[in-house]
Amino acid sequence: MEKKRRVITLLSIPSIWLLLFFVLPFTIMLLFSIRETTFSPIFPPTLSHYIEFLTTPVYLRLLLSSAWIAFVTAVITILLAYPLAYYLIFHGGKHRLALLSFLILPAWTSYLLRVLAWKVILGSNGIINTFLLSLGLIDEGMPIFLYSQSAVIITLVYVWIPYAALPIFSTLERIDIKLIEASQDLGASPLRTFLRVTLPLSTPGLVSAFFFVFIPSLGEWVTPSLVGGADGIMYGNLVQTQFLRGLNWPMGTVMSTVLLLIVSVFTMLFNRHVTMKEMSALA
Repeated sequence: MEKKRRVITLLSIPSIWLLLFFVLPFTIMLLFSIRETTFSPIFPPTLSHYIEFLTTPVYLRLLLSSAWIAFVTAVITILLAYPLAYYLIFHGGKHRLALLSFLILPAWTSYLLRVLAWKVILGSNGIINTFLLSLGLIDEGMPIFLYSQSAVIITLVYVWIPYAALPIFSTLERIDIKLIEASQDLGASPLRTFLRVTLPLSTPGLVSAFFFVFIPSLGEWVTPSLVGGADGIMYGNLVQTQFLRGLNWPMGTVMSTVLLLIVSVFTMLFNRHVTMKEMSALA
């Protein structure tokens, strides 16, 4: 009886937390999405906003464009973060944790300040334009990358590299060094050892890093607002506009619900991948 009571106590706290901060807000979102207008009563409910969303090409096109930006951001971030994590694990020695701390040090500063810093860097008087001017390649400063999808991707990659490096670092750290040594003893080259041993064993960290970057980037709105301009607008900016400027909360909640469903699908795929990896490892 005491054991049962202890289990109920342990489960009740997270259940209440989940109810208050996920189930309840999501229910409120769903109730708003079936309203005719922001201030109209819930009954009679309507699905007109869902129909409008699905039949408006601009909304779907912007969602696909944002998904593409998030995908490219995640891929580039992983390509840059993996060598960093690999170097820290296999060449960092006893100082690898200290070096990892330096890697995540920029994340301690304000997110807004980091984005604004890149706005200055990519601007007309930034480092890039100053360098090109010194080489004589351009006659006057111009915002080459600013206010574009490229600016959004560059800024997001910079922001997410430390966070992507952490799961990769953790996965590489758990690899048994004896497996790598055995591969080398059997005559495999360093490249073959990496492709056949290190890389497959670090796949869970790569998948984690991908979703860790892709999911928040998909709903990003601060970075596109500051460095994206008209060409770099993303899906999150449209949701913000519906809530704050248009005061169209039903449509805003519809867009948020669609985004939440997409993120949920990716999360389930990620959990399934991790579960299959664990089952294959146990087998």
